[in-house]
Amino acid sequence: MLGLLRAHGPLNRGELGRRCGLSRTTLHEALSGLLAAGAVVTAAPDDGPRGRGRPAGKLALNTAVGQAVGIDFARRAVHVAAVDVTYEVLGTAGEAHAPGLPWPDRVALAERLVRRVVGGEPWLRALRGVGVGLVGPVAGAAAVAGVESLLRDRFGGPVLLDNNTRLAALAESTWGAAAGAQDVLYLRLSYGVGGGVVAGGALHRGADGVSGEIGHIPVDPEGRRCECGGTGCLETVASIRAVLDAYRARGGRGDSLPALMAAVEAGDPLALGLLRDVGVQIGRVLAALSNAIGPRVIAIGGELAEIGAPLLGPVQEALHAGAVPISRHRLTLRRAALGDVAGALGGVALAMGESPLLSRYAAAEPETGPAGSRAGRYGAVAAGRRLALTG
Repeated sequence: MLGLLRAHGPLNRGELGRRCGLSRTTLHEALSGLLAAGAVVTAAPDDGPRGRGRPAGKLALNTAVGQAVGIDFARRAVHVAAVDVTYEVLGTAGEAHAPGLPWPDRVALAERLVRRVVGGEPWLRALRGVGVGLVGPVAGAAAVAGVESLLRDRFGGPVLLDNNTRLAALAESTWGAAAGAQDVLYLRLSYGVGGGVVAGGALHRGADGVSGEIGHIPVDPEGRRCECGGTGCLETVASIRAVLDAYRARGGRGDSLPALMAAVEAGDPLALGLLRDVGVQIGRVLAALSNAIGPRVIAIGGELAEIGAPLLGPVQEALHAGAVPISRHRLTLRRAALGDVAGALGGVALAMGESPLLSRYAAAEPETGPAGSRAGRYGAVAAGRRLALTG
């Protein structure tokens, strides 16, 4: 119904019923929820002939409510996504930046990207919430309060913060490669390594918000020191920087991911051998996690995953070898589908409370607004059916 009102403008109840094919009872229940939440309002009465009683009013979208923004503050880039009252994506945008860019500059960059997507002040005044992804554990992080304050000053609406990779897992499990699966393990291979867990149809946050810190599972006791304080973590083996360092240490020539990908395409045995070794390490970790968690789908995203078969083939082999026999042939490994904007789209879902995966998620409730209302839950169904990426 939200889509019909967006496409055709104000419609009366009879027109809505004919166009969507719902029974009168179902139509009444759904519209009651949308009206109560303020997503739909009564517009001007029909201009046509009227029978007895009160004139039939038309229903229209309430453009003053419902908009939401998702922002992903990755290590070296900012990505944003925005949705309107119909839960359809207005657009997405992203821009890389130098490592270590100060937070005020990163927030200013996010605002510029949002304005590029949605326009100026009128849209922002109707903002219902901002869902924000940050690198690393969010609970207790010293920078969180300052970032939240900066975002409130810029956007004004309620701000919800969470780990950006966990938000990517939310997006991939709602609209992406793992959509429809009840048990999902998500892994992102980028300048950092992290993940997210969907268990029993709900996104799992974990005590202290540390669920999904896959990058800090030790894989090499004699390996490099990790920024978390550990030694030989998966991130010291499978992050972009770690892979490039290892490639050069083996005699390869290339100081960037595009250079490594070019070497792979050219059949460079050094690059292919390195990626096989890295893929085996990743696959062993995923097998151990799968045996503990029991996912049906594993989705792998991030820039490093774009290398494709030379990396993911060895991952699949090691996963298959290490998974328990009962699940070995039922477990599916897939490449993530939403790309760089996955974290931002997860932020949108967090801000709107629209994904069913958030039904038991402690961080999912915004401070204000109807996200937890009946209409918010209805919006989850609409979004799951119609979300389209544009821009």
